[in-house]
Amino acid sequence: MTDASGGSENRATANGSVSSRLEMRHLRYFRAVAEELNFTRAAERLHIAQPPLSQQIRQLEEELGVLLLERDARPLRLTEAGAMLLERAIAISSAFDTAVQDVRRIGRGQSGKLCIGFAGSAMYSVLPDILNTFRDACPAVELSFTELLAAEIAEALAHRSIDIGFSRPGLVPDEHIEQRLLVTEPLIVAMPTRHQLTAFATVPLEKLHRQVAVMYPRFPMPSLTNLVVEELGSRGIELVLAQEARDIHTALGLVAAGAGISFVPASTAQANRAGVRFVPIEPQVLFSPMTAVWRKNNSSAALTNFLQIIAEQSSRLAASP
Repeated sequence: MTDASGGSENRATANGSVSSRLEMRHLRYFRAVAEELNFTRAAERLHIAQPPLSQQIRQLEEELGVLLLERDARPLRLTEAGAMLLERAIAISSAFDTAVQDVRRIGRGQSGKLCIGFAGSAMYSVLPDILNTFRDACPAVELSFTELLAAEIAEALAHRSIDIGFSRPGLVPDEHIEQRLLVTEPLIVAMPTRHQLTAFATVPLEKLHRQVAVMYPRFPMPSLTNLVVEELGSRGIELVLAQEARDIHTALGLVAAGAGISFVPASTAQANRAGVRFVPIEPQVLFSPMTAVWRKNNSSAALTNFLQIIAEQSSRLAASP
């Protein structure tokens, strides 16, 4: 003897799984009937005619191979299976609505994740204001951060491990990358507090000749060190590159320890690092551009919103005296 459930299983085997033939509308129709316990009111709630609704519920029962409603009762009553399906239908409907809302938020750039690569000195400059403005506008977007050298930012963009980078200096031009100059800062000298050059309120350019310097990796390009060395070299000034530091924090630590002088963006002076004095150069010939860089084909809506904030920030910086 084959019961209704077995017959349904046989049909599912022959024609595909039951779940593959059920649609969200079946659950929506059933939920309306189960909650109203009246076909007429359920049809009005769904804005459809009653006969097609009754037919859809019959089809659902046939597909499942179970009775969901006791139709002889007044009002209608749910069977045990019907009560279980109502409970699950509510949960599925809620999960589906949540998924739709989440997808729409991601599509509007109000949710999702944004991976940011940055030169350490960016945190002393424009980046904190940009991040705070973005967090206020899109608080549900998860931000992740990786401190990188300029050359590493280019590589990270190529491998899609970051969405946007803040590079100092800008990257080598590439047809796949967009760049936007945010700010150009003068470079100043960071020196140990007991260094002989602390006697100067501004360091004469010629006094930098043959100074022992703590610098950043020169290669691969681009690098801030190469920018400094080439500019000073064009003026007949050579540095003794005695120590290499991967990031600005390490460089300042080595300066404080007396390893030599270094060159940092003027905004870094706000760090007030113990054991380090920051002194401008005269004449000012060294400058450091801070550039936002991203892939041209990145379709992230969160990135689009982030770039809008960068554009607004750039406009404000350009308008400021």
